[in-house]
Amino acid sequence: MTTSPVILIAGITGGIGAEVARRLGAAGWRVAGFARDQAKLAALSAELPSLFTVSADATQPAEVAGVVQAVLSQFGRIDAYVHAVGSIILKPAHLTKDEEWLRTLDLNLNSAFYALRAVLAPMQAQNSGSIILVSSVAAQVGLPNHEAIAAAKGGINGLVLAAAATYAPRRIRVNAVAPGLVDTPLAAPMLGSEAGRALAEKMHPLGQLGRASHVGSLIAWLASPDAEWVTGQIWSMDGGMAHVRSKPKV
Repeated sequence: MTTSPVILIAGITGGIGAEVARRLGAAGWRVAGFARDQAKLAALSAELPSLFTVSADATQPAEVAGVVQAVLSQFGRIDAYVHAVGSIILKPAHLTKDEEWLRTLDLNLNSAFYALRAVLAPMQAQNSGSIILVSSVAAQVGLPNHEAIAAAKGGINGLVLAAAATYAPRRIRVNAVAPGLVDTPLAAPMLGSEAGRALAEKMHPLGQLGRASHVGSLIAWLASPDAEWVTGQIWSMDGGMAHVRSKPKV
């Protein structure tokens, strides 16, 4: 008898994390996730009753390791891991405070490393697994005032490439999705005005913002057996922002 696969999602209460949970839950996966906000976890669990959740801080390695153990106790395995944890900071380097720089690295890069390290143990024992980290278009194209977040997400890209090489012999796939600006609660401060939203849309050659459903669909595919021959890739999902230049308007 074949049991349904298990996915663990960090940042499951965010726009992208929740979208992945809904998609793979509907596809028959057993879904586990963690985040810091217990009220948001409870609300998502009410929407998805079969969800297994744990309240934990992704920047604390001991807590992340505890989540992995709790999921293994509940389900016995982890087939895929999604790291949908991060932040947005728009400041030039000379105005970025030490604590802002360190917090950006902690939320975006350190947390990803802690989680990858923790899930590798059960995946190596299984001799299989898929790990998907969330990067950013800011790590692929120079954008003003993105120094801190670009550096952190650039670290994600390097982590993906090295880990993909290290663990390929164990059939563990490691990939990243690099979105442009996605219309989620995290991006709400930048999209609060009509002018801000219009400017953000124009930055993307396709003339629209991303949606959680866009990114969630790609992550769900990368987690699935359909992507079993894919590893070490940084997937751009950014409305063309990183690699396409729109035709200038006269």
